[in-house]
Amino acid sequence: MKRLRSLLPLLLLITLGIVLLCNGVLDRFQPAHLAAEQLRLQAMIVEHPLLAGLMQIVVMMLAIATGIPGAIVIIFAGGMLFGVFIGTVLSALGTVLGALILFVASRNAFGSHSDKKAPAMVEALRTGYLAHPFSYTLFLRLVPVIPFGAVTVALAWLRCPLWLFLTATALGGAVMVGFETALGAGLAKTIAETGSVNMNLLAEPSVFLPMIALGVLALVPVLISRFRSKAA
Repeated sequence: MKRLRSLLPLLLLITLGIVLLCNGVLDRFQPAHLAAEQLRLQAMIVEHPLLAGLMQIVVMMLAIATGIPGAIVIIFAGGMLFGVFIGTVLSALGTVLGALILFVASRNAFGSHSDKKAPAMVEALRTGYLAHPFSYTLFLRLVPVIPFGAVTVALAWLRCPLWLFLTATALGGAVMVGFETALGAGLAKTIAETGSVNMNLLAEPSVFLPMIALGVLALVPVLISRFRSKAA
């Protein structure tokens, strides 16, 4: 019974994630759908700014806490509807809160796990984490090598200190969310000018520059690996 109680929060999050995914909740945040509703949604934001901001935070928090794939469209939506600065703040706050919920639930479920074999993903991260806890944890949050939720669960298994987890998630997550929010804002600007969603969007500076920035971040692990191999 005690074991079941420790697993219950994580099981509830997984169940909620499955329900949200099966209901197609993320489809409502697709750029094409938001483009069609953009004027009406922005009017609602102007009329109820606090409620709209709270909704963005809560939706982002639920997406991160449940680990459902495709949460990036919610960040895009934040950029399209709130702009780069406010959208980044709202989505980053939701990201940190959601990650904290998943982290606490996972650590509670795993316990001390001294008698359990670590999953392969955890073993892959263990050496780097133990050698340089702060820089490695920040690196994992900053660079999208592994899915966000998977990193959260792995850090919970490794018993990462709460202060380190929150600091790395807030700093690294904010950078990633900022780039993705800028991409969403670029989509909104271009859709407003062209009136449609098409491949020509990729030629717009407001769209391709954030994409290039994300691509550069994704290359960081490769560059670090080559640097280490040469140094060895």
